Amino acid sequence: MVDEKAIQMAQEKFGALVRRQLERVEVLKSEGDWVDYSKLDKLIIGVCGGDGIGPYICASAQKVMEVLLADKIAAGKVEIRQIDGLTIERRVEVMKAIPDDTLEELKKCHVILKGPTTTPAKGDPWPNIESANVAMRKELDLFANVRPVSVPELGIDWTFYRENTEGSYALGSDGFFVSDDLAMDFCVATTQGTERIIRAGFEHAKKTGTNYVSIIVKANIIKTTDGLFVDLADKIAEEYPGVKHDVWFVDITTAKLIDPARRSDFKVFVLPNLYGDIITDEAAQIQGGVGTAGSANIGKRYAMFEAIHGSAPRMVTEGRAQYADPCSMIKAVALMMDHIGENEKGRKLGMALDICCQFEKKLVMTGRNTGATGDEFAQYVLDTMGRADLEQVWQGYVDAAIAKNAN
Repeated sequence: MVDEKAIQMAQEKFGALVRRQLERVEVLKSEGDWVDYSKLDKLIIGVCGGDGIGPYICASAQKVMEVLLADKIAAGKVEIRQIDGLTIERRVEVMKAIPDDTLEELKKCHVILKGPTTTPAKGDPWPNIESANVAMRKELDLFANVRPVSVPELGIDWTFYRENTEGSYALGSDGFFVSDDLAMDFCVATTQGTERIIRAGFEHAKKTGTNYVSIIVKANIIKTTDGLFVDLADKIAEEYPGVKHDVWFVDITTAKLIDPARRSDFKVFVLPNLYGDIITDEAAQIQGGVGTAGSANIGKRYAMFEAIHGSAPRMVTEGRAQYADPCSMIKAVALMMDHIGENEKGRKLGMALDICCQFEKKLVMTGRNTGATGDEFAQYVLDTMGRADLEQVWQGYVDAAIAKNAN
């Protein structure tokens, strides 16, 4: 017999979720314009180490960032602030994804460099609190998760625009058991949230001259929310006549990313939250692993830059944290440079990372004392970036790799 009381309780819970999302839609309708960093008297950069290996790799990346911005820091145009409070211990202590005082300090910054944070999972010793990443994206409205992947010798130059505040993650901590036998979670899509991530992808394709956007969905099965994604992409595409766009299902996309005959054709991807999380990890593995990939989380008011991997607490307990690979965090610094208008510094840092990670490999990260420490690797990247012949060296390696791959 159907439990009518359980249905009534579920209706009440679902109604509260719907109300919150409708209230959010009203906020989205009135969001302001993008911050113009060039008009700021001072750019404030917050640095949050996170937990696990986060403080170690974040410190290595901060070293690179401070060298790149040394002139602006000396002139008082850039201020770097250390912000604590995102450790799992502190978050559990207050039972919040982000402690209130930490969130207050984050909101005083314009951009944030953030190390990985631990998200409790089923079976962990920690209680069930929301991901700090998900909470920060929602609290600061960081709606665009931008992840570039580049493997020059394979002809791969991809940029992923993953929707960051909706989809299957929006209510990730708000699912519930209707009864002992029925558990339900929810997927959210709004017109406003979907339009802005799609438009961001098209703008990037137009600005960079790549002029090709692939919309990744599963709209043949997930017909409502993914269907909205497709419909709005078709509508927005009319505003960008010079940009080709097509629609791919997420399952075949995972296969085509490893198809040598197809993968180099892709340029810009726009995806709902869950698909973007999965696909970008696959793409990062093609590049060399999740440790090589950085991530930008962009909103109109704030921006946050981070690695795409987790906090690896085992490395800390085993005394190996200083050997954690900082490449992902240094890549995040390169993305930050692009975002704040230091495009040339970001471009050269990207070249230096290619040389150090994919070509020369004079220092190797093994995660143990058989390889370099994170600080040693950061200095290697800085030394490489400082070479007068950086561009010629990078182009030489790329040309040689392409020729080798063609044979």
